Amino acid sequence: MQLQIQDIHKSYGDNHVLRGLSLNVSSGQALGLLGRNGAGKTTLIRIIMNVFPADSGQILLDGKPFLRTAKTIGYLPEEKGLYADISLIRQLVYLGMLRGLTRDEAVQASDYWLDRLSMTGYREQNLETLSKGNQQKIQLIASLLTKPKIVILDEPFSGLDPVNVMMMREIVSDIVKEGRIVMLSGHQMPFIEQVCQNIAILDEGVIDLEGDLAKIKQTYPRNTIEIRLEEEGHRLPPERTTEILCDLMAAKSILFEEVALQNGGRVLVTLEEADDRGHLLDALAGSGLSVERFLVVEPTLEDIFLKKTGYTREDLAADERESQKSLAEASSPKKRRGGLFGSRKRGA
Repeated sequence: MQLQIQDIHKSYGDNHVLRGLSLNVSSGQALGLLGRNGAGKTTLIRIIMNVFPADSGQILLDGKPFLRTAKTIGYLPEEKGLYADISLIRQLVYLGMLRGLTRDEAVQASDYWLDRLSMTGYREQNLETLSKGNQQKIQLIASLLTKPKIVILDEPFSGLDPVNVMMMREIVSDIVKEGRIVMLSGHQMPFIEQVCQNIAILDEGVIDLEGDLAKIKQTYPRNTIEIRLEEEGHRLPPERTTEILCDLMAAKSILFEEVALQNGGRVLVTLEEADDRGHLLDALAGSGLSVERFLVVEPTLEDIFLKKTGYTREDLAADERESQKSLAEASSPKKRRGGLFGSRKRGA
């Protein structure tokens, strides 16, 4: 099964959001849909969902015009639209029936997923009594009640703790194995990297990079190294290691992009040229320090995204803050009228 998105254009006045976007999404593999804020991700999703039409282009399913039905697509929106003051089972059954299930089918599907996500004990509680992570799980259940052929998850890991992130990954893996089409959109790239075999990066309304993530990684240089240093049998603090590396590379004229101190005290050096790895190792060997670790690091999805888009890690963090702020505003009572699709600005 394949969803074929062909030459999609969409404008809002003079703002040409999608510029001939084309993309194929096959069953049996999860696709990570990535892009900076305003790249067109949400507009594309809403066109697929038939919230509004494209100006031109077409969407096909296995070569035929894609006929959206309530049972065809399951959608977990970034901005939540469930009822805060109604019990979980009541609103899940209601949503299931809206999408074409009988009452008995809706109850059965709701109870199955409540049990699968360890939420049975909350069955009769109102949504407003749950944590943000558990609310996210209920929203996920609502998107899966009808066993849809196509599942679109927008920021699926938002608000989840590590245990529930693992549970989410297992569920995505299972529905992929069932032969469904799965698309994930979000800012939390480490999680998307763990789940998605394929990626598509949007930039200025077109697909700038797409394909098998493992194969894409093979085309990027191995120019980042994790380094640990010792002096007189004691490991140097990360801050001191960072200082020594910067001074040493400057003295030896080894060009580098950055020396980054990451969580857990990892020191990562990104060289301008992968061929300089040997020069750096030789310089360290001649410095009188012991090299405890000199490990070439495979590029991450985030690394690839930054290189392709010209973004910085600070830009990514700013996008994440903006997304969380928009989500919080849309989830407040005064914004509740936005409904299932919330109130994000056009072109997001």
